Amino acid sequence: MKKILSYVLCLAMIAASVTGCASVDAKTIEQQKQEEAANKLSTELASKTEWTKKPKYIFMFIGDGMSFPQVNSAQVYEGNNTYGEVTTELLNFTQFPVAGVMTTQDSTSFCPDSASTATSLASGVKTHSGTIGLKVDKETVAPTITELLKKQRNMKIGVVSNVTINHATPAAYYSHVVTRNDYYDIAMQMANSGFDYFGGGSISKATGANKDQKSAYEVLEEKGYTVADTKEEILSLNKNSGKTYAVSPVLQDSGAMPYAIDAKQGDLQLADFVKKGIDVLDNKNGFFMMTESGKIDWACHANDAKSVISDVLAFEDAIQVAIDFGKKHPSETLIIVTADHETGGMTIGYAATGYSTAFDILDNQKMSYVAFNELIKDMKEQDADGLTFEEVMPVITENFGLVVPNGIDEKAAGLEINPLEMTGGEYKKLQDGFVESMKKDKTKNDETYILYGGYDPLSVSITHILNNKAGIGWTSYSHTGLPVGVFATVVGADIFNGSYDNTDVFNKLVKLTKISVSK
Repeated sequence: MKKILSYVLCLAMIAASVTGCASVDAKTIEQQKQEEAANKLSTELASKTEWTKKPKYIFMFIGDGMSFPQVNSAQVYEGNNTYGEVTTELLNFTQFPVAGVMTTQDSTSFCPDSASTATSLASGVKTHSGTIGLKVDKETVAPTITELLKKQRNMKIGVVSNVTINHATPAAYYSHVVTRNDYYDIAMQMANSGFDYFGGGSISKATGANKDQKSAYEVLEEKGYTVADTKEEILSLNKNSGKTYAVSPVLQDSGAMPYAIDAKQGDLQLADFVKKGIDVLDNKNGFFMMTESGKIDWACHANDAKSVISDVLAFEDAIQVAIDFGKKHPSETLIIVTADHETGGMTIGYAATGYSTAFDILDNQKMSYVAFNELIKDMKEQDADGLTFEEVMPVITENFGLVVPNGIDEKAAGLEINPLEMTGGEYKKLQDGFVESMKKDKTKNDETYILYGGYDPLSVSITHILNNKAGIGWTSYSHTGLPVGVFATVVGADIFNGSYDNTDVFNKLVKLTKISVSK
């Protein structure tokens, strides 16, 4: 009966997720194919599962900042926006047989931060925004699911993130600190965790806030870790490598891995670190691997929809690695995909576009806001006389597709409308953003915060204009209180059906793995 209910709920969630701003009366052939594919995936993964057996291999995927708008934006982008044929291309995890809805508030806010929400997921308690691994009194340690599985079941533990490895979400699985900003303390707890595999981004403030401490990399090596930081070293890691920290050889903003949109051919991706995690963690007692895509969150903070979508799709690739593993071990594997909170107040639908969307114009964006900022920085350094808007506009057109208004009313003249041609208002907004961006001392007031959110005024103006033309809106540069999805498959997945609080993810894992927690 549970399987039947789970299946019905899954189909309901899929039906909801594929409903966009436009619709057609009859079910399209493409939608029928997608439902058949969803059924096939569920059958492949679950046909031989012993649902009462505790999982031996647990994959926990956290899309930081990834609620339903981020998920469905990727599905819309990959889908068909043709009038009369509108349909989404389902992501692999939205086809899982189990789907739940999870609330995300912490003890201080309905718009929580990553430290407190990751603590709820990892330790099953509510705490203050900014606090990691401690209960609401900020003193009592809340043991993590990873610590408990390591101690009680001798499972190997892996922690992967495409942002810095001592950032809030990954840190919540191995550290306990009053403030997430204690990066060096977190790194020291990482070294003392005894966990078996860390992978992805670098260590933030590896020599302390004042750069006067022993390097965290050196401490890790003293604790028996192999620090692999070249592609060749990382790809050669295996189950005999011992405790390992695989650091991406290519880094971008603040020591994180590059945005997926900026990755070059041959660069290691999040999926590669999951694959390597499986190789390193392979053992008779099983493993728990938490993988975070933090770049989704970072792109949402900056209101850069194309970068968000690109990283959601890269996240899907990483999840596919676990799905492929689960097909080989269907009676021993549990895969969970969720988020810690929503970021940016992202919406599919914008006031100026009404009931229309045009996600295809996002194809014109060739780089993230971070890469564009670096490009403009290089141009400024090479131009001693100072950049002009006229010099920058062709670069904007080349990398984002936006073009200067030509002064002709195409609609009145019966001409084809270029969807990338800016209106007079959009053009002025872009010019104003350029002027503010070129200032040595930026204007700081309520108005400029609403316009730019503390990001570079030019790049955020570009992404706002392009996003709005595509039919995407944003309400914030921070986190919001939207619930998030929980998608699960294979051993014990049924327990993740329904609507519940983020602390219940920990409680459900405790129940499934049959470990004990001291009150």
